[in-house]
Amino acid sequence: MSKWRHAHLLGIRNLDKEDIEYLLEKADSFREFLENSPKGCEELKGYLLVNLFFEPSTRTRTSFEIAGKLLGMQVVNVDVEVSSLRKGESLRDTVRTLGRLKPDVLVVRHSASGVPEYLAQFSPFHIVNAGDGLREHPTQALLDLLAIRRFFHRFEGLRMAIVGDILHSRVARSLAMGFGELGGRVVVSGPPTLVPREVEMLGVKRVFPVEEAIRNVDVVYLLRIQRERQDAGYFPSLKEYAAFFGLSDAYWEKIKDQVVIMHPGPVNRGVEVSYSLVENERSLIEEQVTCGLAVRMAILETLIREGEKPWEKRF
Repeated sequence: MSKWRHAHLLGIRNLDKEDIEYLLEKADSFREFLENSPKGCEELKGYLLVNLFFEPSTRTRTSFEIAGKLLGMQVVNVDVEVSSLRKGESLRDTVRTLGRLKPDVLVVRHSASGVPEYLAQFSPFHIVNAGDGLREHPTQALLDLLAIRRFFHRFEGLRMAIVGDILHSRVARSLAMGFGELGGRVVVSGPPTLVPREVEMLGVKRVFPVEEAIRNVDVVYLLRIQRERQDAGYFPSLKEYAAFFGLSDAYWEKIKDQVVIMHPGPVNRGVEVSYSLVENERSLIEEQVTCGLAVRMAILETLIREGEKPWEKRF
């Protein structure tokens, strides 16, 4: 790949196979770098990263903060709860104000789909989508792909089953697109109420029951059951979900030699997956977290060093 062609990272749908492979190759180098101690470099010294999160986050926000600092950046986390947004200021005016403080990258998470694309229309800095509504979570997909790449050393011919709350999952959407772009095949399963037919537009296949979906796959990717949506009546109870759709110790014994377990976190232990399986030797769940740091370092470095320059636009 001769040139990174993007000013922002807005979604997997905006990237082609070459783009994804380029980021993964660079992220793999950063993953090796993270085994060094002491850690840190001055690759992006003098640049400023701003995190603007309108939804709770531990892994994504913290890893972007650490990624920026390891690269030598100054990092600011905007506390939305005490910002002028609570006084009635619009999102547009808030971001335009931040622009006058001359950041180089804004990482944004928002409950409304399309917010990163909206901000990219007028912002004179790089925008990174850290999750927008039910639409996409591109950095999560990239870190998942990195973990898979490091384990299997390929994508072509691999099979993945994504199981759980597909309906509300921006993770599932981004991962299905990225995995498919690299040559893998995806099936989805879970409670039928949470696996809409529209998901087939992403090139995936709906398979029921779950036991059939995870038969003969290489990766079982379990999604978090969003407790905040439990009262919507998508399934009777967490106990019944665990019994019918969770990955139990008993079923694991049947497939343990063929698959790896993944989960975007946070894990509801005993619901999506048995307590003991989170730390199983065939689980990539903790490795995904470290890969997340490596991917976010690669994204920041690529956008700043190689990306198109959004600050050439003017307010």
